[in-house]
Amino acid sequence: MRYPKLLWGYVGRYFLQWFAWRSFAFTLVANQAVTPLIGLAVWTTALPGRNLSTYYVVLLFVRLVTVSYEEHTFSNRIYAGELADDLLRPHPVVLQPLGENLALRVWHLLIGLPLLLGALLLAPIELAGRNLALALPALLLAACLQFLLTYTLALSAFWSERAHGITSLGSTLIFLLGGEAAPVFLLPTSLRPLVAALPFRAMHGFPAEIAVGALSNAEMLAGYAGQGLWLGALLLIVRGVWRAGLRRYTAVGG
Repeated sequence: MRYPKLLWGYVGRYFLQWFAWRSFAFTLVANQAVTPLIGLAVWTTALPGRNLSTYYVVLLFVRLVTVSYEEHTFSNRIYAGELADDLLRPHPVVLQPLGENLALRVWHLLIGLPLLLGALLLAPIELAGRNLALALPALLLAACLQFLLTYTLALSAFWSERAHGITSLGSTLIFLLGGEAAPVFLLPTSLRPLVAALPFRAMHGFPAEIAVGALSNAEMLAGYAGQGLWLGALLLIVRGVWRAGLRRYTAVGG
């Protein structure tokens, strides 16, 4: 029961630490906002009347609250040899990067709030309370999936000096197949089942699709089931990768 208290202690610590780096946090938020804002401009012009403005405003919110930078915050600790200190602490190592992750998400939401309000004022938005309520669990699962995927890819630092590039590949796949480059419901019918089966849509596009009412009840249930399956799979994968990486780290003498 002490782990949640320790986790929130890390959240508070990193929240205050990032206050000193808040100018850099503004840059990170701007980077996260570029894709959905460009999508908002392009797709609402190309397909007016499809409620895509609502989709991309919701997608902006999703990006801000699911952001993960473990290829920087955690991989660099492996490269610098600081993981040896982390292993001596009497709690799972993952609590520290998870705490920083949550603190960064709070900062992104606080800094990005004016952007969200501006988008709500300038773009025609149609949101129903029922759809928002149905999208909330999907958003929480998406946040978990995004962290697990990024953390898993960041663990490649045990074997390679290119962890940043490997994680960037994952981000590119999320952009292309996760509903950012184009909403999944606009893809050709033959491609939708394949894209929906991959984990990337579950991390970004799926909560936004629910919020705009683009899915039937059956499609929502299938999406939630997919999120649950990928959550279980990533938990097993990250556990296996961590154990293998830790054996390599201690064998090398890090």
